[in-house]
Amino acid sequence: MKNKSLFDSFSNALTGIIETFKNERNFRTHFFIAILVLLVTLFIDMNTREFLIILFAIVLVLTMELINTAVEAIVDLYCGETYHEKAKLAKDACAGAVFISSAYAAAAGYIIIFRKIVDYSLETLVVERIRQTPVFITFVCIVIALMLTIVIKALTGRKNLLSGGMPSAHSAVAFSAATCILFLTNDIVSIILAFFLAFLVAQSRIEGKIHSILQVALGCLLGALVTVLVFQLM
Repeated sequence: MKNKSLFDSFSNALTGIIETFKNERNFRTHFFIAILVLLVTLFIDMNTREFLIILFAIVLVLTMELINTAVEAIVDLYCGETYHEKAKLAKDACAGAVFISSAYAAAAGYIIIFRKIVDYSLETLVVERIRQTPVFITFVCIVIALMLTIVIKALTGRKNLLSGGMPSAHSAVAFSAATCILFLTNDIVSIILAFFLAFLVAQSRIEGKIHSILQVALGCLLGALVTVLVFQLM
């Protein structure tokens, strides 16, 4: 069925991610490793190029897992329980693609992250770069909040990330961004405006009958707590 709007396209794409997370163990493993790697990047001195390489490795592995799941589903739908050499080749090729992307990610992680951890002293690992790179830290906080939202949606059986379910993804992102502003500026007006806008986002989810008060409250709490945790770990 063709998507009726851009919103439907995003909604269906995120539904595919949630369903894959719920049903595929390897995808879940790589997903949690990705969250861990993003957290580790906060503690080591990485330049923009190194961070983009790590981010590309994460995206590549997760994308290959999604493609592998899609191919397996199509092959099973077409062949059923019947063994076919071409079907086996298709599955094995996709598994090989996942393996190659995982090997690249492991190599990139070793060269960029692990060697930095081994070479640096404890004082070097706990760096002051958090305050020096607000865009970087804000991006990581929001991505982690979104990834944890996907995990919770999958665990609670919700298929759609953008509409309904526990917790509210919009509220989580809004309060994550507002909490980042709280840590990164001393301007009280900016802080008040940030949380006011975050509150409006949360309130609109309730007014639109998309989420319950509890779902919105938990989304706000998730976004704020993840961000506070990231900053306090520093």
